[in-house]
Amino acid sequence: MGHNINRVNGKDSFFSVKEKAWHGLGQIVDQYPTSAEAIKYAGLDYEVIKSPLFTYQRDETIGDNGEIIGGNQLPVPNHFATVRTDNHAVLGVVGKDYEIVQNVNAFEFFDAIVGGGDGILYETAGALGKGERIFITAKLPGYIRVGKQDMIEQYLFLTTSHDGFGSITAAFTPVRIVCNNTLNAAMRNHSNSIKIRHTASANDRLKQAHILMGISGSLGSELEGLLNHWAQVKITDKEVKRLIQIAMSPNKEVLKNLAQGKVDELSTTYTNIVDNVYEYALGSPTQQMETTAGTVFGAYNAITGYFQNVRSFGNDEAKFKSIMDGTAKQRGQTAFDLCRDFAKNGADALTLN
Repeated sequence: MGHNINRVNGKDSFFSVKEKAWHGLGQIVDQYPTSAEAIKYAGLDYEVIKSPLFTYQRDETIGDNGEIIGGNQLPVPNHFATVRTDNHAVLGVVGKDYEIVQNVNAFEFFDAIVGGGDGILYETAGALGKGERIFITAKLPGYIRVGKQDMIEQYLFLTTSHDGFGSITAAFTPVRIVCNNTLNAAMRNHSNSIKIRHTASANDRLKQAHILMGISGSLGSELEGLLNHWAQVKITDKEVKRLIQIAMSPNKEVLKNLAQGKVDELSTTYTNIVDNVYEYALGSPTQQMETTAGTVFGAYNAITGYFQNVRSFGNDEAKFKSIMDGTAKQRGQTAFDLCRDFAKNGADALTLN
């Protein structure tokens, strides 16, 4: 299976305590490591520096083989290359105000949450590409319990980069244990994540980890109450199908055709996806539990579970990106919002007129 995990000296820059559904790669470790150990396990024990960029004044002589002979080296003002110090790989180009957040700083963010790491469990970390992007998942103490036996683990997920693209992002990301299903959704009016810009204050802001801890604490409690309520709200198979159709809709045109009953104008690709999600909703063993069978919680889990456990992706990295910050996350958020509205307003939440 193809992937883009960074390799150094024949070793994947990735580790995993136990294989999650979205992580099919990495070194397996028997014990949860400390942050210092995790950095080494994941191949993240490298530093990145900003190096000046230069170009050449092209009034020089071109040799027989096309090589440049002579000419003047000119600095590129206000722009720098980000370079790994261990193997000198160039990771990207950044501006003068860009501050590098070293990999160790990202782990310090997690350590600060629980005062030195007591209780937080580093489970997965890795570098992608040449090491320009890194990610960390860490398990928090405690569980979200739905019903008597349906348990949800609480995770924090962080991703950052060294190539000048994207913010440092940290998010509260619960995972339903029975199917390793990521429930990556935000409540209405407040996010499940924070974004930190690569500026001069980025390292200081990373140390303000209590912000995310406050988010995860309040969301964990709120989510437990919400999902337990959903597990008590019944929904018919027909309503589940309609919810799936709406949640999996890729654009307004599809929603318009659904509202007008123009089934013939729906693409085969879309209808096949809907059928696959619906089949998972009614047929998966994890959908036959007391908490999920014929319930709104089951309807929500059907859509998130489809991406986690059924949908085919080009490679593990593509799956990971879709679930954490792509199409799968977007569809899951839409499903979350629909389920919340259905639990409050019933079938009226599924009308498109």
